Amino acid sequence: MLITQLKSKDTIDTLIKGKTVIINCHGCKEVCFPEHEAAELQKELSATGNIMEVITRDYICNPDNLRLQLQKYMAKINASDIVMVFSCGVGVQTVAEYLEDKKVYSGCDTYPLPGFQGVTPLEFACGQCGECYLNYTGGICPITACSKSLINGQCGGSKNGKCEVDKDMDCGWERIYRKLEKMDRLDTLNYPAKVRKFWNPDADPPKVD
Repeated sequence: MLITQLKSKDTIDTLIKGKTVIINCHGCKEVCFPEHEAAELQKELSATGNIMEVITRDYICNPDNLRLQLQKYMAKINASDIVMVFSCGVGVQTVAEYLEDKKVYSGCDTYPLPGFQGVTPLEFACGQCGECYLNYTGGICPITACSKSLINGQCGGSKNGKCEVDKDMDCGWERIYRKLEKMDRLDTLNYPAKVRKFWNPDADPPKVD
């Protein structure tokens, strides 16, 4: 089982700097989602005037289901600057893959609990590390997309875009780099992970001593 915990309101406030669509996932009962707390927070966020739509659906980790459920909202999603996802890390990765040209941010961190872990039809996985890096890596998890779970960038052992540990696996950090390059967000890779986690990837980063 997984448990999702909302990121701090201060952190979420720094991310919502533009027209935003919020997506909630209430589908998988193997994930403990703070529905009441999320609803209260989103009510506060709506007062800023930046929230265009709040979408609550289930099983967004299923790409076919996600595509169907978002169809009627695509005009607003396309007009938005940001899509903020309140779900476990698998849901965030699925949305980021589907909306590949959109800034997709996670509103939650995911932690492990003993028990059944749920089923997803995708190869995406959530490392349940409790400190989600998806907001800084284009929605691609460095913990699970990299065989070595590196969080400070590529190891240098990959060749032709393939992992040195698993020749059939794409290098996770090359995928992250290409995604951020396409979105003109490579500046998020210029600072160490211990600094990245404290600042908004779309704002000026803090000074590093």
